[in-house]
Amino acid sequence: MLSGGFSQLDSLLGDITSTELRVGTTLIIFFIAVVLGQLLVPRVVGRVRATIRVGSDRLAGDRLETSREAFIEAVPIGGLVSLFVGIVQLVLFISAAAAILVVWGQLDFVVALVPFARNAVAIGWRLIISAVLLFGAYVGSRVLEDVIGEFSNDSDRVTAHQQQLLTRIAQVSLLVLAGITVLGVWGVNLSGLLVGAGFLGIVVGMAARQTLGSLIAGFVLMFSRPFEIGHWVEIGDEEGFITDITIMNTHMRNFDGEYVVIPNDHVGNVAITNRSREGRLRINMQVGIDYEDDPTEASEIARSVLEDVDVIENQPQPIVIPSSFGDSAVLLDIRFWIEPPTPQLRWRSKAAAVTGIHERFAEEGISIPFPQRVVTDRGPLEPASDGSPPTTVTAEGSHSSD
Repeated sequence: MLSGGFSQLDSLLGDITSTELRVGTTLIIFFIAVVLGQLLVPRVVGRVRATIRVGSDRLAGDRLETSREAFIEAVPIGGLVSLFVGIVQLVLFISAAAAILVVWGQLDFVVALVPFARNAVAIGWRLIISAVLLFGAYVGSRVLEDVIGEFSNDSDRVTAHQQQLLTRIAQVSLLVLAGITVLGVWGVNLSGLLVGAGFLGIVVGMAARQTLGSLIAGFVLMFSRPFEIGHWVEIGDEEGFITDITIMNTHMRNFDGEYVVIPNDHVGNVAITNRSREGRLRINMQVGIDYEDDPTEASEIARSVLEDVDVIENQPQPIVIPSSFGDSAVLLDIRFWIEPPTPQLRWRSKAAAVTGIHERFAEEGISIPFPQRVVTDRGPLEPASDGSPPTTVTAEGSHSSD
């Protein structure tokens, strides 16, 4: 194709034989190349760019304002336009140089350079396409990060951990897709790579089963959201505050100030108690009173004590009810709420409840009995029919034989 074009060019310019005509034609070709490359091309590209910008503003309006601003910040549009103009100018000057060589009778030299030029053009196009794909993937990853961040800020259902994870997954997927496309542009056989990657994946999966289990569990935790950073939780035998959630592990600080790291696959296999989820926590306690005291009066006294404690919520109101008969006392079940649910507030509320109820019971003459046994003498018993010695009761729940 290039050879045919040069033949047509030679038929047009090959008849110029005098030096004066060749010099004049060379100046005309050079002038045309300068006018087209330095004046016309930049103006046309600038006008097209302005038209596209106005059209996009009318089409998008305010709906995609944030995304468009993020795209403009991430993409050096001016640099890309300058690169395009430079490529067009280079093509024009190369064409002008070839035409000048034909004018001066160097068609054979130009034709000899055609194979090299064809290879150079092919490699150049591949380089340009590869650079555009990789650069587009980079810009796309930046835009995706901004779009996901904007969506997460507008939604209360997406946590910071989920936002970070979704952003990384989208960016990695985009970069991998761009890399595979670039390899295809350069003619790399992807089937062999995919087969090798499949065998490698099988080997890695068998060698790192637990690691992959933690990885999958991390994704499950991300979507199920049983807890978030800062929550007070109990995971199995560990209790404390969540400090970080990664793909592989959950990080916790317990009440002793110790740093605890729990693999996510273990988190998914044990019971999880989240005390911060509802924003408040109910505390259950029990107190025993003597069987000779009035349970109703004791319940009212305990309830009045709880209502006067500042760290205990009055909505819902504290509840004190006689719940069961103990070995040595009638048990009162005490229930009250604290808000927000923190270990410090739980300890303070329980301490205030125990101290206040103990003092009021002492003032009102209500006893909190110790464990006790009642010893009775039931007298001698008749001998057993089988001739075994009689037994006498010496204490509640114990017997002795003579």
